[in-house]
Amino acid sequence: MFDIDFMSRIPIYEQLYRKVIELILKGVLTEQEKLPSVRSLATELSVNPNTVAKAYSLLERDGIIYSLAGRGSFIAKPDKLLAQERVLTDFDTAVRHALEIGIEKETLQNRIETIQDNQKGEKQS
Repeated sequence: MFDIDFMSRIPIYEQLYRKVIELILKGVLTEQEKLPSVRSLATELSVNPNTVAKAYSLLERDGIIYSLAGRGSFIAKPDKLLAQERVLTDFDTAVRHALEIGIEKETLQNRIETIQDNQKGEKQS
């Protein structure tokens, strides 16, 4: 569920942050659901516990999760506007970078349409 790409340029804590938001938006993680402990998730992913703690800290800062002393971290009431803003910010950064390295606007538009078509196909299955 919490898969990460060790070859990515995106820091692991940021990948975890994004993955939690993605899982919430997809309905995989729901309000009040308990997240794995920092230690258990770090062990599962073979990463430093500080990396998971940083992701959880940022998620809590942004109101995505909340922590209860001695009980763990839980999914907060979803704030879809906040999550959408984060996704759009990431999207804007990716588009700017793509344009800077010479990817044409039409190529980006085609890519979006392909992803959208694939998602429609998955929902119909």
